Amino acid sequence: MAPPARPAPAEEPPPPDRQFPLLSMSGITKTFPGVRALDGVDLDVEAGEVHCLLGQNGAGKSTLIKVLAGAHQPDAGEIRWKGRPVRLHTPVAAMRLGVATIYQELDLVRHLSVTENIFLGNEVAVRGFIRARDARRRAAELLRRLGHPEIDPDVPVGALPAAGQQIVSMARALSHDVRLIVMDEPSAALDPDEVDNLFRIVGDLTADGVAVVYISHRLEEIRRIGDRVSVLKDGRVAAAGLPARTTTTADLVALMTGRDVQYAFPERPVSTEPLEDRVLHAAPPPPVLCAEKLARQGEFAPLDLEVRRGEIVGLAGLVGSGRSEILETLSGARRPTSGRVLVEGRPLRPGDVTAAVRVGIGLAPEERKAQALLMLESVTRNVSVSALPRFSRGGWLDRRAERAAARARTRDLALHPDDPDRPVRTLSGGNQQKVVLARWLLRDCKVLLLDEPTRGVDVGARAELYAVIRRLADSGVAILLVSSEVPEVLGLADRVLVLREGRVVHTAPARELDEHRVLDLVMEGSPSC
Repeated sequence: MAPPARPAPAEEPPPPDRQFPLLSMSGITKTFPGVRALDGVDLDVEAGEVHCLLGQNGAGKSTLIKVLAGAHQPDAGEIRWKGRPVRLHTPVAAMRLGVATIYQELDLVRHLSVTENIFLGNEVAVRGFIRARDARRRAAELLRRLGHPEIDPDVPVGALPAAGQQIVSMARALSHDVRLIVMDEPSAALDPDEVDNLFRIVGDLTADGVAVVYISHRLEEIRRIGDRVSVLKDGRVAAAGLPARTTTTADLVALMTGRDVQYAFPERPVSTEPLEDRVLHAAPPPPVLCAEKLARQGEFAPLDLEVRRGEIVGLAGLVGSGRSEILETLSGARRPTSGRVLVEGRPLRPGDVTAAVRVGIGLAPEERKAQALLMLESVTRNVSVSALPRFSRGGWLDRRAERAAARARTRDLALHPDDPDRPVRTLSGGNQQKVVLARWLLRDCKVLLLDEPTRGVDVGARAELYAVIRRLADSGVAILLVSSEVPEVLGLADRVLVLREGRVVHTAPARELDEHRVLDLVMEGSPSC
């Protein structure tokens, strides 16, 4: 009688998870027509760490996180989760694994409620029936956890400000059993208090062992929140796993750009006129843009504002202080409750964008992709769209003249790549902003209203945009600037108006203010002028 067959040896169990990173991406390559977006990228992320991912626009960050999120399939390379190879064919597969992604351009459905957005595709159901009451209760719990119990789970998400929508997107991520969260520019629309709250949330998550991949162009945030930093440049890893708190800003900038970039603002022009002549001609030139007792009920109180030729005036204030609403009212996009706007002394018809453009007002809005750009159209069409009658000949559009004029303006701003036929959606954030500015250059605008001009723009492109803005002012354009970054307002503006709760609480030359003084004013200031 033959001895019983010995059982096949069981597969050797994998080593404990702690011997492997939570996530390991090796040799990730992704090519689009004519562009290699990723070229052999490696990234390791440990459980419970904040791993910061840096790089200029176009370096490959967005493509890499879309591969991780299951939105793109890599052409080559491997992804391992706790040491085991995985295939993320779809975003659902990534979510089931425990990966959640919060994109810079929030993927929310504006007409659905906060609750519906939080559980979209992950509805709270019992025996096939959606339990609206349970979903609302869980949504409220998530919002409380995120420090925003005031957000009503029943309101349409489109009615919330940008910061509120960011919180809803984070609540959606936390509604799943996540082990790794990717945050793409999460602080871009937040004021300082909300950034502190964001960092508190990140600290709570990492204390529970959740890993965070944090993408930001604000280098000062990296030291506050990061554990390690990896830098991408031209689709490749320029540096991996650097210590976040001890790597210098200069080193990070050099790794991102391949050169030393002075993260500084252009010098303000110094008058060469003799002192005695300046005293004789001390009277300032008349304002190009003037607002007299301008107000919108519930948004900002009556204000007086003047911007002169060649001057940059900054509006500093928290999100919700009325700063964007002021710009939109000046541009005709909103109708004032009271007061009036004058351009070169002539009253502007209220609430009329066409009339504002006709007299020389241009607006570069905060949400350039949603409010300013035709994302599927070419660079040429985006630049010329406000000046198309100029290229009309007998009812026909002279496309050659349109293209030549648009290209001349984009070359003035050093657009990269220099291709007027390229779809604007394929450009980096900084170059998309240059397209918006080129549009108003083509219109020969007298007044330029800039709302968050460097939002989502990397450090190298910021320096270029700062130089462009200064050059426009030096050419005689009157500029009114809004930015969430106080150093940016102080570095670019000649004069600053500080806003708090819709009121101007202080006005002063930029050289007489510093960041701490401005923050004190926007947090606790009382009207002083």
